[in-house]
Amino acid sequence: MPDTDGVRLQKFISTAGICSRRAAETFIENGQVSVNGKTAELGQRIVPGRDRVVVQGQLVQPQTALPMTLAMHKPKGYICSHTDPHHKRTIYDLLPPQLAERRFLCAGRLDLESEGLLILTTDGDLANRLMHPKSRVVKRYTVTLNRPFPLAKVPILLRGVMFEGEELKAEKAFPIKTGRGDEFTDWEVHLHHGKKREIRRLFETLGYRVKRLKRFQIGSFSLRRIPLAKSKIMNDHDLRLLFKVDERTEQESFF
Repeated sequence: MPDTDGVRLQKFISTAGICSRRAAETFIENGQVSVNGKTAELGQRIVPGRDRVVVQGQLVQPQTALPMTLAMHKPKGYICSHTDPHHKRTIYDLLPPQLAERRFLCAGRLDLESEGLLILTTDGDLANRLMHPKSRVVKRYTVTLNRPFPLAKVPILLRGVMFEGEELKAEKAFPIKTGRGDEFTDWEVHLHHGKKREIRRLFETLGYRVKRLKRFQIGSFSLRRIPLAKSKIMNDHDLRLLFKVDERTEQESFF
């Protein structure tokens, strides 16, 4: 008879705030997780508080506090990691002192030079839902380019391009400020996914450099009224908005 006690190992790791469930599965598959001193197996069940789980040398403590999710207005110049030998300032330095000891996951990162809306959560399942492509959660960005981009090239953004063996594409793109003729410097871009530096690399492939990139909305939840470098604790209504389709988003399109 299979062991049905406890919880699946990857769920325990994500719930403890170590990483998303998908990342936990990768750690397990790579032999980087042990249970009671033995290399773990994918799908293995453990009993929190009884079994000793270690991920990459770090002992995993069961989550005892209620899950918490924050919406943060990230400034430029901060990285979305707990530590980095090349950059001293991290988004976790911006947390208020009373929250600094909690282990928050960043559910969809922004690079060093980008700014805007970040979702930080101690709920690994929520992080996984937000980042999984199947959820199709729309992320909305404002983008300023180094030179005007023509409307005629928008279909290329929507069709997608190959960059170093990876497909990059936007779901929607349209100008947000007037320009000369049919060329514009400022754009709004929508993504369902969000691969590493995807918007920057997408325009870079076409010969344009992104001067400013700001994520201002996820789902129907907007960055509005969250000051720069500050965060707010999200309530149940806010969390529902993350997965709610913004009807304006569905209607806005040039093609």
